[in-house]
Amino acid sequence: MVGNGCQPDQFTYGPILNRICKSGNTSLALDLLRKMEDRKVKPEAVTYNMIIDSLCKDGSVEDALNLFNEMETKGIKANVITYNTLISNFCNAGRWDEAAQLLRDMISRGITPNVITFSSLINIFVKEGKHVEAKELHNEMIARGIDPDTITYNSLIYGLCMEKRLDDANQMLDLMVSKGCSPDSVTYNIIINGYCKAKRVDDGFCLSRKIEVAQELLQEMVSRGVDPDTVTYNILVDGLCENGKLEKALEIFEDLQKSEMELDIGIYNIIIHGMCNARRVDDAWDLFSSLPLKGVSPDVKTYTIMIAGLCKKGSLSEADMLFKKMGEENGIVPNGCTYNTIIRAHLGGSGVATSVELIEEMKRCGFAADVSTMKMVMDMLSDGRLNKNFLGMLS
Repeated sequence: MVGNGCQPDQFTYGPILNRICKSGNTSLALDLLRKMEDRKVKPEAVTYNMIIDSLCKDGSVEDALNLFNEMETKGIKANVITYNTLISNFCNAGRWDEAAQLLRDMISRGITPNVITFSSLINIFVKEGKHVEAKELHNEMIARGIDPDTITYNSLIYGLCMEKRLDDANQMLDLMVSKGCSPDSVTYNIIINGYCKAKRVDDGFCLSRKIEVAQELLQEMVSRGVDPDTVTYNILVDGLCENGKLEKALEIFEDLQKSEMELDIGIYNIIIHGMCNARRVDDAWDLFSSLPLKGVSPDVKTYTIMIAGLCKKGSLSEADMLFKKMGEENGIVPNGCTYNTIIRAHLGGSGVATSVELIEEMKRCGFAADVSTMKMVMDMLSDGRLNKNFLGMLS
């Protein structure tokens, strides 16, 4: 094109840069930007936005900020997309203070933030535990006439659940619906998880009532046409198991097995763990043994849960066999939790020699004794059941 005497302009370069950036070749995009400048083609904000976004996706946030400063120096005005890209990626990098400064900067330059701007910042403030600041941003966006979207409300509801303000979270859900903003599966998963994880009595709700509310939220979710996903059911089933309602958890689990939903190992781990905690280790073993027939592969967590269940039952020899089988036959490497579980079982069963072997193996694999194991050892040292030399092995 250039050889024929035709000079490309920004409209020529734009689609090419777009494709280059989407392919992830940011260095080539930067080279092309410099060629544009050499040929006296003045890039517009959209050109810089593409490359800034590509740099951010590469994790080069500092380079993106430098390019942003460069465009400002050259008199190319940044727009809301430029700022949103930078704010979002500074938030993703955990640099919330710089992201907040960018918001103040854009407002001072007369660039109006939108729902994406506020949602990014509210989300990071909530994750950082800065709930007051998140609420202030929510109030500011309302004052500016910007309607929160589902993502905004999800972050706010998550923050309220983190603070155990479940009533307020429910009210926020009602407000969301009243404003015509549709909750999605993430919204319900957040608030159902909040009720399932509540461990204390407050606001007149006992724990059993909180689990009932979680189940009611599931029904509400379905009635609103929002399909529960595996995360929803994992949260609810885990909450039921943790609160001593194994039978109800099993009812839901059986219904899920009959449904077309593809169940992952996560929900099987929850049920097996719930059975073990309810002293139904034999039932847990039956379910564990049936996993290959169901086409589900156990993971290290599955084995650790089952080994712990067998240890609690007093079936230490079976636990040892399963511990050996997981690595030798199934190629699943034990983790620190697995080692600590079986080491404590042997210590409690007076199997000190075996514990020593397992500790040495654990250390070779790069794992260390956890708090529970250390406490058990200290208790046994204090009452004379262990020799003081044993403590040195754990360090």
